[in-house]
Amino acid sequence: MLFYFAPMEGITSYIYRNAYQHCFNRIDRYFSPFVSANQSDSLRTREINDLLPEHNQGYRLIPQLLTNRAKDFLHTANRLQQLGYREVNLNLGCPSGTVVAKGRGAGFLAQPKELDLFLEEIFSESELRISVKTRLGMAQPEEFYALLEIFNKYPITELIIHPRVRQDFYQNTPNYAIFRQALLLSKNPVCYNGDLGSVQAYRQFQQEFPQVEKVMLGRGLIANPGLLAEIQDGKKLEKSLLQEFHEIIYIDYQSALGADRNVLFKMKDIWFYMINLFADSEKYAKKIKKAERLSDYDDAVANLFYACELAAEEGKSRN
Repeated sequence: MLFYFAPMEGITSYIYRNAYQHCFNRIDRYFSPFVSANQSDSLRTREINDLLPEHNQGYRLIPQLLTNRAKDFLHTANRLQQLGYREVNLNLGCPSGTVVAKGRGAGFLAQPKELDLFLEEIFSESELRISVKTRLGMAQPEEFYALLEIFNKYPITELIIHPRVRQDFYQNTPNYAIFRQALLLSKNPVCYNGDLGSVQAYRQFQQEFPQVEKVMLGRGLIANPGLLAEIQDGKKLEKSLLQEFHEIIYIDYQSALGADRNVLFKMKDIWFYMINLFADSEKYAKKIKKAERLSDYDDAVANLFYACELAAEEGKSRN
C-alpha cells in the first residue's frame, strides 16, 4: 500500500511536513495546500516559500492547483516546472463556500462541459503529469458517472476519489457503492481518500477493497501522527516522540513567523485535532485555546505533556 498525506490549508505547510518526515518518515507522497493558479509570473510569498525545493528535501511533494481557467493552470504549472516539479494535482474536491461560489474546487464539478474543455486544454498543452483529486459531484453521488466518462478521456496520473458530494462536506458516510463502481469503470489509476482515521477504519477498508493500492490520509494523520506506524507495524505512538514532533514544529514556526499571535494561531489549529490523543485533557485544551502569549502556551503544553498520558483508544478524526 502507498500512503499519501492530504493537504490541509493552514496546517500541512512545509514546516509541518518537514517535522512529520523527520519524526515518522512513512509517507510516499505529500500534497501541498492548494495554490490559486493565475497569470502572474511570480507566486505569492507564502506559496513560493511552501513550494521551494530547499524547503522540501527528502520526500516527494506534489503541488496542488485550484482554478477553473485552463490558461491560469498552464501558466502556474509552467512556473512550478521551472522549480523542478514534474507533476501537479488539480483540486476538484474543496467544498468551501467561497471556493465553490467561484466555480472552483468541487464547484467545478457542476459544470461538466466546461470541465471537459478545461481538461482537454491542459492535457494537450502541459508537459507535466497531472493527477486529479475529486468528489463525486455537487449534490447527488450519481453525478459521478458522467464525470468519470470525462475523466476517462484523459491520461490522468491518478484519480484521487473522496466519495462524498460537495453538499456532504465531511459529514455522512463515504459512498462505497459509487467508489466500487469507480474502480471498475475508471481507465486511470485510482486512489482512495476519506475517513481512514483509525487502524480499525483502515482494516475495514482493506477488507472491502483489497485491490486498492493507494490511499490518501488527512485529518486522521493530523489527529494522530503515529497512525501509520500503528497500521504498518502495530506500534503505538509514544508521548516522547509526539513531544519531539511538537517542538520541531513550534520552534520552526517561531523562526519563520516571529510574532506570538501568528505562531499561536498555527499551533492552536494543530492542537484542535491532536488534543484528543490525550486522556483527561479538557482543562489543558482550554488553556492552550485561551493562551494569548507564547509563555502562556508554553506552560499549558508543558503541563499537558507532564500530567496527561496518551489515551488508550485511537484518536478519533475526520478525513
